[in-house]
Amino acid sequence: MKKLILGTFMLMGAIGYSQDNGYFFGGLESNSQWLLDDEDFNFIAPEDQFRANNYLQMNYTLGKFTAGVQYESYLPSALLGYSDTWNGQNGIGTYYLNFRNETLDITGGYFYEQFGSGLILRTWENRQLGINNALKGVRVKFSPSATFDLTGVYGQTRNGFDVSEGVIQGLDANLNLSDLMKIDAVDLKLGASYVGRYQDNGANDTIPANINAYGGRLDFVVSNFYGGIEAIAKDPDVLINEEVVTSPQLFDGTALQLNLGYAQKGLGINSTFRRLENFTFYSDRYAEGNQFNEQLVNYVPAITKQHDYLLSNIYVYNAQPRLLFSENEKRAGEVGTQLDVYFSFDKESALGKVGTKLAGNFSYWAGLETTFNAGDLTYDAKFIGDGDRYFRDLNIEIKNRWTSKWSTVVSYQDVIIDKAVSKGGILGSEGDIRAQIAVIEGTRRFEKGKALRMELQHLWTPDDDKNWAAGVLEYNFNSTITIYAADSWNYGGEKEFHYYSVGGSYTKGRARFAMNYGRQRGGLICVGGVCREVPPSNGVTANLVVTF
Repeated sequence: MKKLILGTFMLMGAIGYSQDNGYFFGGLESNSQWLLDDEDFNFIAPEDQFRANNYLQMNYTLGKFTAGVQYESYLPSALLGYSDTWNGQNGIGTYYLNFRNETLDITGGYFYEQFGSGLILRTWENRQLGINNALKGVRVKFSPSATFDLTGVYGQTRNGFDVSEGVIQGLDANLNLSDLMKIDAVDLKLGASYVGRYQDNGANDTIPANINAYGGRLDFVVSNFYGGIEAIAKDPDVLINEEVVTSPQLFDGTALQLNLGYAQKGLGINSTFRRLENFTFYSDRYAEGNQFNEQLVNYVPAITKQHDYLLSNIYVYNAQPRLLFSENEKRAGEVGTQLDVYFSFDKESALGKVGTKLAGNFSYWAGLETTFNAGDLTYDAKFIGDGDRYFRDLNIEIKNRWTSKWSTVVSYQDVIIDKAVSKGGILGSEGDIRAQIAVIEGTRRFEKGKALRMELQHLWTPDDDKNWAAGVLEYNFNSTITIYAADSWNYGGEKEFHYYSVGGSYTKGRARFAMNYGRQRGGLICVGGVCREVPPSNGVTANLVVTF
C-alpha cells in the first residue's frame, strides 16, 4: 500500500506538472525538549535528556483524487509522558488515497471517521495527547442526495507504527426526515450506526471473537430550541483489568446521551445528560483501560467546562465508563449532567461600554448506584440512583470590553473531585478534594498591534497540596513577537514549590516558533475532555509549526 501511495504521488505530480491543475499542501510540526536536573524539584533527568516528536505531512490533490502521507519521528525518544510505543521510532505513520465526486467518497489507507457524536466510533489525531487511532483499511461514503448518506468502514486501528490485532467494521446512515417529509417548521435528522470488532480468541471459546455495538440518534431544531438523543448497546464481553480476564461472566454495555438547548440573540442555554454503563470499546480487548488511550474505538470525553487557566486545570475530571468487578474495587460506570448558560449584555451597559458577556456552568458526575453479587459475579445498576460523587463543578465567568483598548475577564470556580479521580487509586474510598479558584485577567491594547496581558489567580483548599497562587504576564510587541513569564506557587504544601515558566513565540507568515524554559507540574493534562497523565519535569521545550 505504501508503494501504491508513493507511486500515485509521482504519477499525480507528473500529470499535475504537465497540466498545471494540481497542488500540494501540508505542514511540519516539531516538538522537542531538553530535560534538566532539578534537585529542589526532586527531578532527575533521564539519560536521553533530549526528546522530540516530529511530524511532516504532505498531501497532493489532482482533480477528484487526493493522496497524502505523514512521516513521523520520535528520536531519540518520545516526549516525556508519551507512551513507550513511540520511543525510538520513525517512519511513515499514515498514508491514504482518496477519490471524491458528487455522490461517492472512497478512501484507502489510513483515515479518520466519526459516527454521530463519536460515542460509538471516532478516530482522530491529537498530538498533544499522543493519540492517533486512525483506521487502516477502506472507507466508502455514498451520498445519493442531500437527504441521505451511508458510510462504511473496514480496517485495523493504528497502534504506534503497527496496527491492532482486532479488525473494525462499521456502517453509519443519516437521513434528513424534514427534507424527506417536506416539513419546514422542524429540522429533524435521524441516524443509525453499527460498529463491530473481530479478534481471534484462540482456543478459549469463553471469550467472544465478535463484539458488536448498535446505536441510534435523533436530532431536532424547532425555532430557538434544539436537542438530540443518542443511545447505544454493546454486546456482552469479558472484563479485562491490566491485561487479565477477571471474570468468566460476560457483561454488556450501554450508553445514553441527551442534549437540550435554547439560543437567541444574547442568550444561550445548553444542557447535557449522559449515562455510561460498562461502556469502553477498544480494538484490542487487552488494551482495556490503558493510560495512553491507545487503540480506542469510541470517544467518551468528560463533559465538563474546559478551563483555560493554570490553577483551574489542577483538578480536572476524566470520564469513568468502566465496569470493575474485583476484590479491591467495584464500579459500573458513570452518570451525570452539565448545564451552560451564556448571556450577552447590550452595549453601553453599566458593565461595559463595548460589550459584556456572562457565562455560567454547572456539572455533576457520579458513579452508578450498583448492587454487586460476588457469589455469582452479577450486578444490578440503577438508571441514576445515588452513587458516589466523582466530580462537581460550579463556575461563573464575566468578560468585559470596557473600551476598545481595555478588556477584563473575572472567573470563580467551586470544585469538588474524588481524590482518586485526580490522583489515582480506588474511586469512592479516598475522600474528596474541595477547592475554590478565583482568576482576574486584564488586557491592554496599544497601537501597532502591541498588547499587555496579565493574570492573577488563587486556589484555596484545605485538602491535597493546600493553597496555590499564580500569575502570568504576557506582552505582544506586534502580531509577530510575544514573550511571557508565569509562575504557579504551591505555598500551602509541605514544600513551597514554584512552577515557573518563561518563553516566547515568533510568527511569520505560515510559520510559528515558540520556546520556553521551566517546570511542568505533574498530573492530568486534558484536551477536549480526554486526559492523560504527565510526570513532573524541568527543562527547555521548543515548538515549530509550518504550514504550506
